[in-house]
Amino acid sequence: MSREKLLEVKNLKQYFKSGRHSVVKAVDGLTFDIYKGETFGLVGESGCGKSTTGRTIIRLYDATDGEVWFNGENVHAKKSRKELKKFNRKMQMIFQDPYASLNPRMTVKDIIAEGIDIHGLAKNDKERTERVHELLETVGLNKEHANRYPHEFSGGQRQRIGIARALAVEPEFIIADEPISALDVSIQAQVVNLLKKLQNDRGLTYLFIAHDLSMVKYISDRIGVMYFGKMVELADSDELYKNPIHPYTKSLLSAIPLPDPDYERNRKRVPYDPSMHDTSEEPEFREIKSGHWVLCTTKEFEQYKAEMENK
Repeated sequence: MSREKLLEVKNLKQYFKSGRHSVVKAVDGLTFDIYKGETFGLVGESGCGKSTTGRTIIRLYDATDGEVWFNGENVHAKKSRKELKKFNRKMQMIFQDPYASLNPRMTVKDIIAEGIDIHGLAKNDKERTERVHELLETVGLNKEHANRYPHEFSGGQRQRIGIARALAVEPEFIIADEPISALDVSIQAQVVNLLKKLQNDRGLTYLFIAHDLSMVKYISDRIGVMYFGKMVELADSDELYKNPIHPYTKSLLSAIPLPDPDYERNRKRVPYDPSMHDTSEEPEFREIKSGHWVLCTTKEFEQYKAEMENK
């Protein structure tokens, strides 16, 4: 895998007003990079700001502060329609709810071809139809599905249609916002395997947002863990599972069930108590070992380092 940066997120903030005087810090100073060809997993419990992060990166929301650089260009500096159109072709999103994200009044053909039409990617109606049929087959459906409507499909099939729509403009980067959370467990693995195959075939880069850590480990090269708008830990997928450092990460991992009755009988949940942290200074994102970053104070940094050395 090349180590060429495709996306750089620098001190990204997304604040929303709540009532007259209070502010919700949905994303509060995130900094991370995503490299070409990798899958970067972003995990955390509901409400931690991970979906807001994805939506801010793709400019569904304007950032309160910070920068997002894609292919060396500042995403939030783009203002003209022409610039935004060019950017939207390179970055696409797969949404969480396959029921709500497809227009029920449009045929599958028109849903998938929407991006093709906007960007003028087909010379005529014959080429447009051919592209739609090809995309349907790419995601495991067939061309006979093109003239049907979304309500005629199952959840898994609808998500495949959503994936085909995202692929229609030949993007480099796809933000998958909890793409499997609304699907049956039996279908989830099929959709994740499809995403992995498409990545290999097309050289795609993913930001994969989810709260299911076991599935994120399966698909991701690196994982960032979010808690209340901040990233608390970032490491290679295997490293994060073998050597979790931040207490919140340990708590999340302790909640993953395994298909092993003996293990489950003795599994101990690790509760997370935010009040246990050192409050003598503002925590910073520090590299505890090569490629493994943790949000901590100086005192906690020394403590975590000693923990790792004693393992």
